[in-house]
Amino acid sequence: MSEQRTPEEIRADIEHTREELGETAAALAEKADVKARAHDKVEETKASVHARVDEVRAKVTGTATDAKDKVADAASSAKDGAAEATPSSVASGAQSAAHSAAETAKARPIPTTAIAAFVAGLVVGRIVWSRR
Repeated sequence: MSEQRTPEEIRADIEHTREELGETAAALAEKADVKARAHDKVEETKASVHARVDEVRAKVTGTATDAKDKVADAASSAKDGAAEATPSSVASGAQSAAHSAAETAKARPIPTTAIAAFVAGLVVGRIVWSRR
């Protein structure tokens, strides 16, 4: 035989079922909220892009520092050899720095493309915003 339940037990069971149903309905409503899910995805993508830009910026800064050091070395070696740096020694150092930056861009095309796309987006956004 089945055991008899008291009205309080039945009420408690009903209340428990209502709570579970409410939680399930809330979860379904959250999944169905496309706008909020899209916003979350946009925020997630922004964070990822900002992290990538910071990473690339650090690498570019390092490359620029290396290039600056090469130019400074070329200038100091030119000063050691002569009273002043010659235009050809400065041009040689600048050409070396440009070559170093180009090699870094060739070695890591995805970050370079990401930075270019980000800058292009900023420029287009600025143009569109200024025309409003």
